[in-house]
Amino acid sequence: MSSLQTSIAYLKGVGQARADLFAKELRIFTYADLLNFFPNRYIDRTQFFKIKQLQSNDSEVQIVGKITSFKTVQQKRGSRLIATFIDETGSIELVWFRGAKWIKDTLKVNIPYVIFGKVNSFKNSFSMPHPEMELVSQYKKNLRTAMQPIYPSTEKLNNKGLTNRVVQKIIQNLFTEINRKFEETLSNEIVNNLQLLGKSEAMFNIHFPKSQILLTQAKKRLKFEELFFIQLQLIRKKIIHKSKIRGYIFEKVGAHFNDFYKKHLPFDLTNAQKRVLREIRKDVANGAQMNRLLQGDVGSGKTIVAVLSILIALDNGFQAALIAPTEILATQHFNAINELLCELPITVKLLTGSSKKTERKIIHKALENGDLQILIGTHALLEDKVKFKNLGLSIIDEQHRFGVAQRSKMWLKSSPEEKVGGVFTPPHILVMTATPIPRTLAMSVYGDLDISVIDELPPGRKSIKTLHRYDKNRLGVFKFIRDEITKGRQIYIVYPLIQESEKMDYKDLMDGFESISREFPIPQYQISIVHGKMKSADKEYEMQRFIKRETQIMVATTVIEVGVNVPNASVMIIESAERFGLSQLHQLRGRVGRGSDQSYCILMSSFKLTEDAKTRLQTMVKTNDGFEIAEVDLKIRGPGNLMGTQQSGVLNLKIADIVKDASILKKARSVAIEVLQKDHNLSLPEHKNISDTYQKIIKNRGIWSNIS
Repeated sequence: MSSLQTSIAYLKGVGQARADLFAKELRIFTYADLLNFFPNRYIDRTQFFKIKQLQSNDSEVQIVGKITSFKTVQQKRGSRLIATFIDETGSIELVWFRGAKWIKDTLKVNIPYVIFGKVNSFKNSFSMPHPEMELVSQYKKNLRTAMQPIYPSTEKLNNKGLTNRVVQKIIQNLFTEINRKFEETLSNEIVNNLQLLGKSEAMFNIHFPKSQILLTQAKKRLKFEELFFIQLQLIRKKIIHKSKIRGYIFEKVGAHFNDFYKKHLPFDLTNAQKRVLREIRKDVANGAQMNRLLQGDVGSGKTIVAVLSILIALDNGFQAALIAPTEILATQHFNAINELLCELPITVKLLTGSSKKTERKIIHKALENGDLQILIGTHALLEDKVKFKNLGLSIIDEQHRFGVAQRSKMWLKSSPEEKVGGVFTPPHILVMTATPIPRTLAMSVYGDLDISVIDELPPGRKSIKTLHRYDKNRLGVFKFIRDEITKGRQIYIVYPLIQESEKMDYKDLMDGFESISREFPIPQYQISIVHGKMKSADKEYEMQRFIKRETQIMVATTVIEVGVNVPNASVMIIESAERFGLSQLHQLRGRVGRGSDQSYCILMSSFKLTEDAKTRLQTMVKTNDGFEIAEVDLKIRGPGNLMGTQQSGVLNLKIADIVKDASILKKARSVAIEVLQKDHNLSLPEHKNISDTYQKIIKNRGIWSNIS
């Protein structure tokens, strides 16, 4: 039997030229790749039509009959070949616009054929352009099933003659060569308990289904297997991480934490915040490195949890770092944390790309000798020059904006002298995100992380009212803005920024600024403007004017999506809201509703809306629940787009869909957990199939490094 790693160039019907095409167009290199190239739909070939039964409905039909004659008809460009095809009830024309000589030489007259294709009708006569044709004698011999597979293809493959029929024949040759036998990848216990098809039967019926029922069972089996092995890798990695990667032990909750908690905590913690703190406290006390993802909707109070976690690190003699993706957000964190801790004897510094050279030198020195306890900043923290004396906790905010290589640099920031049991010890990692991650995606992508969720807002916060208005309602919206400003409130007006057309977006922003300035003239009104082309110092100046209430309106691009905290701002107006993604709309809405006043989010759009845009805007109006919004977003955009390019590779799924197959995913995860609880090394005889498959997978494409 051939190895599944054999190049498809050696397969009957392929050869090197076709193999190169398969590789370039479909990333198919080996027998295994071709076997896992699954059809994306099936055509029911159980029914045969008589010519007199044909209808003018543009449908695909199958007919048995024979060619009686050929004729060539000249056209403006070239010619077309027409064959008369008959059965006992009537006749139909078969038409070819190219390859006439080859077709005429290949096809036989007065011999029974099975033809398949789309029927066209004109004045009560029917024709079938470029039909699939097969001798009835050959049709009966072939690996043929009722459900005919249709494989994904490209224009180039079709132009080079690699039609669906040819691909089907090549896969048929492969099944014949390997004798239809596949090694079982799951244990007998799993196959029997879940009533799954065996591997060989599932693979045969996914390509050549004998019936609709067997096709459904084959899909279920292969989807389960794919998701099971992803979960097995993620969960096993988590177990290995906890058993092998040692962490600093934070034994006590000391003076810093207790003093802040009792005297300086600005509000009572919610039950969700207390629960998350207990989870973090348990992680940092057990001797393994913490690797926790903290999810919390906009305004749920993640920052205070981060501060209390930092104080535990400080109480145990360690330094802490917080890294954010943008200067605005890093500055926001620095100001908030500095204000919270100003009464305590703790040093906090900010390091960003804008930090002056002299300030950097002071920070570098204070970090290395341990005088600086908390460093907050941007990617600047990842520079090799930035060395800590004893970094015990790294907090990464909005982690999806950092690549794995960048995040791994934070591991190496611990002093090499700091070792536990003679082994280099990385800092504890707390990853924070205000982008709610749907449960199915969290299971599939962050399944190796411990996950904490802050799922309640601080008391006293009113739910934001969201409204959708069309451009024609603009005068009414302007009146509403005036009324809110009269009450002493402040307003955000945000314009989209789409990288492909920055010039257009900049024009939109400036046009918008001019029309707002006409409606709200100086000196009665003051307006700030912030966009990505401004220098950092100018942006900061405009932000500060708004924060100090010197301006009532902030006109901005999405630079204010994260990191601006103005409790007095009560209205968020999003222009061209149809151009934004759901998570971005939700993030922008979260800039208001931070005080005790009723806040509003107004989504402005044109009348021309796609179905997806309508769904996004309706979802925003309907709910404030970030997790519900994330689930809708996942359905619209799919996992790859939701995660961004840095992590979507892990979900390069062949057959499963984590949205549609959520129930199979949950089952796969629970079975993977059961297997590893019983046998975490996969060494028991009954798990040999699973272990062999697992080893092949991690050898060929290990999902992650140790850094999540």
